Amino acid sequence: MSKGFSIYLDLVRFLASCLVYLYHSNQRLLVTDILPLSNYGHSSVIVFFVLSGFVISYITATKENKLSSYAASRVSRVYSVVIPAIVLTLVLDSIGRQLYPELYSYPFDKFLIRTASSLLLTNEVWFVSITSFSNVPFWSICYEMWYYVAFALFMFFPRPVGTLMVVALAIVLGPKIVLLAPIWIAGVVLFRWQALRLVSEPLAWLLVLGSLAGIVAFHAADITTQFANLFKDLVGPAWHAEFTFSKFFLSDYLLGLLVFMNFVGMRIVCFRLEPLLLTVERPIRFLAGYTFSLYLLHQPLFLFWGAVIRGDPGGYLYWWEITAMVAISVVIVGYFTESKRHLLKQWLEQRFTKYGTLVTRSLYASKR
Repeated sequence: MSKGFSIYLDLVRFLASCLVYLYHSNQRLLVTDILPLSNYGHSSVIVFFVLSGFVISYITATKENKLSSYAASRVSRVYSVVIPAIVLTLVLDSIGRQLYPELYSYPFDKFLIRTASSLLLTNEVWFVSITSFSNVPFWSICYEMWYYVAFALFMFFPRPVGTLMVVALAIVLGPKIVLLAPIWIAGVVLFRWQALRLVSEPLAWLLVLGSLAGIVAFHAADITTQFANLFKDLVGPAWHAEFTFSKFFLSDYLLGLLVFMNFVGMRIVCFRLEPLLLTVERPIRFLAGYTFSLYLLHQPLFLFWGAVIRGDPGGYLYWWEITAMVAISVVIVGYFTESKRHLLKQWLEQRFTKYGTLVTRSLYASKR
């Protein structure tokens, strides 16, 4: 991967996180006016899925080519933020609900079930949908982590065995998670399909500009709502509701294709933009280093700071005050969690390697 394209992907990751924040913080008790670009929230998750599939495929081809290193990296990446997010959500929700109860329309019950399912990332299995208290964005990591697992089964096990295990996992997880898997797989295809690296520069620019125009038109025409209504007409309102965050899958496929096109083109033409991207590399890398913390913590944080500040939603000052406190909080929390995950990764990799060696020796001894 070229340095320019790597910086571009980090920029996309950060901007997508900001758009998700805009989407969720677009609440009338925080700001009376509708925030600009606040309808790009769900779409940004689709960007994350394509980006994640590409990055995971890249790192397994270049660095994490053993199951132990891959597993340690994925587990440390996820749980270095997931565990603090669960704890902080409980603490912040309990305080915020006392200060400004009208701001909280989110569940705060069944503590054992919600906490356990969040820890196990099983909130969205089959037609179960367990909200992690006020942390609504938590749903996507309950999809993505299982894509990591399926990818590992397919890549690190003998192909027939790995394929059967992926099928079994899909049956256990159910249709909601499976429906959005092709979007994540599109990122894998982006990296592994060598022909995409041979796209001519004029075609690459066409893909970049066409995809950007397509994404803008997609939101201007509210394609997500139109396709969701089509799906509702096909399955009925009751079943439509059961699909929760996957009920937009038809429009998500179209948006995923547009994101795919953009990445195909940008990988080719990014050398033209590399001098500009290099001038802003340091701030982009810094901001990108906190995107996972921002994503998994922003909703409980902005609700909490909204309850603490309790300003006037009539203007934008109240929202900006909340946003500033969220940014400061994310950097502080991320410094002790996300930015330190390499320590957890090293510890896990040592353990996984040790236990893997023990299992291999036991199997070898049993065959003698």
